[in-house]
Amino acid sequence: MSQEKYTYSTLAKCIGKQKHIALIAHDNMKAEIVEWADQNKEILQRHFLCGTGTTAKLITEKTQLPITAYNSGPLGGDQQIGSRIVEGEIDMVVFFWDPLESQPHDPDIKALLRIAVVYDVPIATNRATADFLLTSQYMDNEYRFEEVTATKYLVSSDELPDMNGSITEDMENIEHSAECLCSE
Repeated sequence: MSQEKYTYSTLAKCIGKQKHIALIAHDNMKAEIVEWADQNKEILQRHFLCGTGTTAKLITEKTQLPITAYNSGPLGGDQQIGSRIVEGEIDMVVFFWDPLESQPHDPDIKALLRIAVVYDVPIATNRATADFLLTSQYMDNEYRFEEVTATKYLVSSDELPDMNGSITEDMENIEHSAECLCSE
């Protein structure tokens, strides 16, 4: 019999002054995100923008901001943005979602929200939070932090310590990396 165990490590990371921001909105929220982007275009134009299909198109039409467009959400756009988060290519997500209406791609939405949390990516799911993020002291500055990652491995029962190991022991053995992704 084997048991799952985890090793934990940290990586010093840095989000640069120019952010990579994903813009996403459900159908009932598209007008609101377009209005929000238009009101904040002076701030947004200093950053790299991407978004899901229709949302990116509508924002670009209204604001003239350049936005890299991925597929629409139901056609895999949320998953594309999630993969960019995993690859470290997205620093922040503004996702005006409609919590009162179920979506045909709800599992993709849940996966996107989960991956943003796992990778410690700020995610605004409403206008107030988006406003707070955009006016944050970090919006035009570098933001340094340590990302904790866990690696799962299996231990056979004959290798287990008497107390079956503990997360405390694993956390005491965190490996620290001095690497930072921002230029010094």
